[in-house]
Amino acid sequence: MQKKWSERESEMATLQSEGMLSREQLLFLFNRFSQLTSQPDVKKRIADALEDKQEAVAVTTAIQEAIFLEMAVDPRFGISCLAKVNMVFENDRDLMIRFYKFVANEEMVIDEAQFGQEGFAEKMHNQQKLQEQQLEMLKHMRKFHLDDQSAILEKLHQQLENTNFEGEASVLSSEQIQEIVRRRVSPLFMPKSSGYEIKLLNFLYALT
Repeated sequence: MQKKWSERESEMATLQSEGMLSREQLLFLFNRFSQLTSQPDVKKRIADALEDKQEAVAVTTAIQEAIFLEMAVDPRFGISCLAKVNMVFENDRDLMIRFYKFVANEEMVIDEAQFGQEGFAEKMHNQQKLQEQQLEMLKHMRKFHLDDQSAILEKLHQQLENTNFEGEASVLSSEQIQEIVRRRVSPLFMPKSSGYEIKLLNFLYALT
């Protein structure tokens, strides 16, 4: 146990020397932010900001800065670290999933303030339907070899880029998947695997 704690302290010291928050600090931020943004007074604060023609993200950023002060962390340093989470912790799947949820939570809080309860409920319903379609796509993908999955993800990445990352573009039909796999056997088709595709696969798998 002592050895494990020493390793954790060493990891924290290394991250801080490199100008990065530790894993524990990030998890505290994610959990505390979720707790605060679920409170009615905070939701009203964000809604009031929108009504006053202010940027809602300025309010959520201020909340994050307040959390950093609770942690005795310079808010400017903490905010700058969030932009580096993908790069520093790209191999920590659990943390990356929590980070994606943290980002999604911020977007949801802003959407709820922007659209109101009814509009937000409708958006959540549509998002749930989209996630169900993504799950069906993943179940179908898992029937194929990893090389085939890489080709499918490359196509999915292209589709997302072409539509400016619209949510509906994150789904391929079974017919589209079959066509991608069929084309992959051609010697003229050379799929390229990228770090982005691996992250995309991890993120989609996290939904299951």
